[in-house]
Amino acid sequence: MKINFPKLGAKSIVGLDVGSSTVKAVELTTKSKGGNFELTHLGVADVAPEAIVQGAFLNSAAITDAIREAIEAGNIKTKNVAAAVSGHSVIVKKVSLPVMTRDELDEQIRWEAEQYIPFDVNEVNLDFQILDSVDDESHMEVLLVAAKKDLIDDYVQVIVEAGLNPVAIDVAAFAVENAFEANYDAANHGTVALVNIGAQVVNINILTDGVPCFTRDITTAGNQYTEEIQKALSISFDEAERIKLGGRGSDGQEVVPQEVEQAMQSVTETVIGEISRSLDFFAATSADSRIEKVYLAGGASRVSGLSTAFAERTGLAVETLDPLARMLPSSKYDQDYLDDQAPGLAVGVGLALRRVDVQ
Repeated sequence: MKINFPKLGAKSIVGLDVGSSTVKAVELTTKSKGGNFELTHLGVADVAPEAIVQGAFLNSAAITDAIREAIEAGNIKTKNVAAAVSGHSVIVKKVSLPVMTRDELDEQIRWEAEQYIPFDVNEVNLDFQILDSVDDESHMEVLLVAAKKDLIDDYVQVIVEAGLNPVAIDVAAFAVENAFEANYDAANHGTVALVNIGAQVVNINILTDGVPCFTRDITTAGNQYTEEIQKALSISFDEAERIKLGGRGSDGQEVVPQEVEQAMQSVTETVIGEISRSLDFFAATSADSRIEKVYLAGGASRVSGLSTAFAERTGLAVETLDPLARMLPSSKYDQDYLDDQAPGLAVGVGLALRRVDVQ
């Protein structure tokens, strides 16, 4: 989905991933040959704890400050940005409708959407994409997306207050898909699951031959690791966050490894269990498609042992999605820094790959 705003004529936009833990601002220069791109600017800033809770903006001023900080950290001058939404206020459905033209569907989409979304159709922004026709020539498959207007308004407000121009609002799962397609030969991968594990939301997008066939967001995510470590060791949220990703406490001393390990293992089992249920549901309802590989992305995908545990629990091949895999060599950023940041950049890169003048 993309909700486009008036175009301003610029070719480059900033991919602005406003998460509940961090804001990532990404600007790319794409190269026509070979599908490669160059990372022009990257800025990352922390978001104050509980500024965003379950998708609700509880502290807009803090979110605006984090956006400004990320833009400044990346030395970004471009004002046009694309952002992404996810969570319970976003609905993605693949539906079968009678064959009609795009113009006809444009006129009927609101009536069709009423049958598939749990919100008042007047309270949402709608978009759709006509997919390949099904075997029945009288019907076609349509990807229907609805996002609550209040959610969109929240994002637009903080972006504008940060001095930027929102030119498009996309869906996080689709932004991850854009990053995947730019770095891998998606159409040749059969059926794959893209699993983006953020701080508060996990975005699941299953593709068959490069076409989305199942999309779901769940709210068992990375912050649960931090909260469990915080409880186990009676430390601050920030300290627990550092430990989660392999660091030490602020006093530089070793933490109690057994307590941390037990807390992490418990959350890993919960997170994998929730994701597995969605993958199992897809498998049960899509007899013709079998998931061949899972690509993990998102900041919480860096948690030690998660990838291995995921493969053992599901029996599926698991790989970490690298949204910078086809990036041209850059002298601007240290490679160790990019390797550390890469798992959390899939949404930002996917958004930055868009262009204002491209639908």
